[in-house]
Amino acid sequence: MRPPADAPRPAEPADPAVLGALLARHGWRRRGGTTGRYGRWTPPPPNGTGGPSLLVPEDPALPDTADLLAEARTALERSTDPTARHILLALTTPGDEIRCVRRTPAPDADWTAQDRLRAGVRALLTAGALAARATAGHHGARHRRTAEAALGGLLLGPGGSARELTVLAPLGPGATYGRPAVAVLLTALYAARDATDYQRATGRTDAFTAAVRAGVCRELTEALVGLVAGAEGIRVHLAWAPAAGPPPGHAAHPEPVEFSPGDLPALRAASARYLCDEPAVPVRLTGTVAHLWRESPGGGGSVRLRVLAGADVGEVRAELGETDYRAAGHAHLAGRPVRLDGRLESGGGFRRLADAGGVLPLPVDDAERERLLKALHTDPDGFGDRDGDGV
Repeated sequence: MRPPADAPRPAEPADPAVLGALLARHGWRRRGGTTGRYGRWTPPPPNGTGGPSLLVPEDPALPDTADLLAEARTALERSTDPTARHILLALTTPGDEIRCVRRTPAPDADWTAQDRLRAGVRALLTAGALAARATAGHHGARHRRTAEAALGGLLLGPGGSARELTVLAPLGPGATYGRPAVAVLLTALYAARDATDYQRATGRTDAFTAAVRAGVCRELTEALVGLVAGAEGIRVHLAWAPAAGPPPGHAAHPEPVEFSPGDLPALRAASARYLCDEPAVPVRLTGTVAHLWRESPGGGGSVRLRVLAGADVGEVRAELGETDYRAAGHAHLAGRPVRLDGRLESGGGFRRLADAGGVLPLPVDDAERERLLKALHTDPDGFGDRDGDGV
């Protein structure tokens, strides 16, 4: 997540309906005006009494609509009300808003609390992006690169503090943007809330098992635990971009979701259960050997591979027998990828390949071999021992 850059005004004036929806979302009040033609809007308290107001057209066909919208935007730019910056950002970069309030005794300027809130919100959105890619009780390192790419365009809203943070997920033309992650996150938060209530009422955990289909996972429960622990509670509220409306199957104005310290035992138990219950995944991987090491010159050893195909993880580690270890070493020196079989275990975040074997160096064309050899030269310490700089 990054702060919004100072962007120029859009070439086209704002849609009056969008501006009105944003004003209402951020607490501005419509006070007077001619219904269907103009509306007079005042800031939320305490600035609403005696502060500057906006005259916003409601009919795009009126001849002075463009002028009034330009004047309203200028007034927002000059306004001292903190909500004005949020409205301007949403006008410049249409997107869905995620607002998280963490009730904590920490002062607003507490940097540690701010970092914790920011990391927690980032973890929530990452969980949503992972669930949008695939449903699982525990994702680990799987789909991590895809999820990070989907969140690359997130913008931090103005005025973040130790208690409140707003994130804008800009609208985009495809699934590489944030809306799918935001939509799945909302569904998963509701499901996590329902499963927590069910477990607290009955003592049974099977609701969390069913909630996996709605996007609940260990990454989500861990993010909620990190936000709730040490606080009086959290409240997550999502608001869709007025220009786009809600995604299919979602309410136009979603209800906020809250969690409190009383939910922590259920959330922590769900996290542990998701980690234990997620099965190992049999795979056939293709990858390049990045590092090798063993205790002595003979026998088997350990390798680290950069995955090219066969699993949606970046790297894996594996213990190999002597024959397979020797084949991996020769492929490493020759700049050739290898193929091998094994099981990705959830306990290591799907980064550890158990029962690995059948290492087979693969042929590559000269250009690809040259690229792999250059990668080898940038990491000349590819061989090592247990006391070296291994993984």
